[in-house]
Amino acid sequence: MSLNIGFALLTVLVTIYALIKRYETRFVLLAAGFAMAIFSLKPMIAFQQFDASMTKSSLIIAICSAMGFAATISLTKCDVHLVALLTRPLRKLGVFLLPACMVVTSFCAVAIPSTAGLCAAVGPSLIPILIRAGFKPAIAAAAIVCSTTPALFNPGVAHNVFVAKLADMEVMAFITKFFMPLAGFSIAIIVGLTVICFLYRDYKKPVNTGTKVVQEKEVSNLPAKVNLFYAIAPLVPVAILLYVSLYTTMKMSVATAMLIGTAYALVITRSNPAEVTKKFFDGMGKGYGNILGIIIAAGVFAAGLKAAGVVDMLVEALTSANHLARIGGAFGPYLMGVLTGSGDAAAFAFNEAVTPNAAKFGLQIADLGWLAIICGSFGRLSSPLAGGVILVAGMAGVNPMEIVKRSAPVMLCVLFAAYFLL
Repeated sequence: MSLNIGFALLTVLVTIYALIKRYETRFVLLAAGFAMAIFSLKPMIAFQQFDASMTKSSLIIAICSAMGFAATISLTKCDVHLVALLTRPLRKLGVFLLPACMVVTSFCAVAIPSTAGLCAAVGPSLIPILIRAGFKPAIAAAAIVCSTTPALFNPGVAHNVFVAKLADMEVMAFITKFFMPLAGFSIAIIVGLTVICFLYRDYKKPVNTGTKVVQEKEVSNLPAKVNLFYAIAPLVPVAILLYVSLYTTMKMSVATAMLIGTAYALVITRSNPAEVTKKFFDGMGKGYGNILGIIIAAGVFAAGLKAAGVVDMLVEALTSANHLARIGGAFGPYLMGVLTGSGDAAAFAFNEAVTPNAAKFGLQIADLGWLAIICGSFGRLSSPLAGGVILVAGMAGVNPMEIVKRSAPVMLCVLFAAYFLL
């Protein structure tokens, strides 16, 4: 083992420790990447990667426009109308209320792909509904956070755009390729958490006191009357992109669909155009700073590994034992997600450094990249450090570990399914 590789491996351990301690993710990845490049006497590799990652036009266009649209939907309150529309039928379902609420949350996740945004929109409504219906707070919170995986159906999700570009595919073609596996995993998570509910005895039918178990007026964040036109606003861009992809020969960018969706929300809610425009561009800025910021930092981290020779060593090892590539793509991002509470940094770093070499391992870029994405997501949902887990734990008034006790067994099962099926 060379001195450069030894230093790089030590740096990786320090990086993991810093992420576990919740230091700023972008700072940790950037510092580690530059440290490895400088120690290897190849600092320009890190600087060049920083420049290249900053100017990836297709990523910037898709991610920033999607975040701008999400900010608009939050401003106009169209997201809570969608939640209200979907929760109205959930009455008198008994124990089946749990999977029903997970289906609702999964549906909302496609339209609201941000985990924090989804939990903020859905959690205050569905968690009280579940608790008052007889479910323990921990399983109620777990039901919300474990239903976020279908967000990967959204073409504006950064991971979809990133790997689709690596694979030289249209983002909708990439999503279509993995539609059935993602749908299957989403259903398996719903079924699995329902089984966990029975195993933990997390449901007890409430005593009938002659009044409704849940009264809509008690759910503070839902509108008294649902506006159907408001409720469909979060789904407009996805519906447009699906229609164009499946039924026409026309090409449409994610940004175009997001702008059309924003215009629809603006017109239908009769919001102040200046406020909507400001919010849209604020969302775009946050998309670049927060999401693309992690992609840029992960790219520099991967460049540091490459400068130290770790990437070449890893590729050589994976080439001689192709099955290790699938193991690394599945369990690497998963473990990083568990340890750090975020599968994003690990998935982006893996897909930046390793996935472009997929052909050398006898795999396709799209397959290996998507495996890292989905397994990083499973790791995040198995971690008490994850922002979404902490958020719903606060809403339910429970320790995050109580949620993880229920989510982790389910996520491990779907992790192994992903490894063997993909």
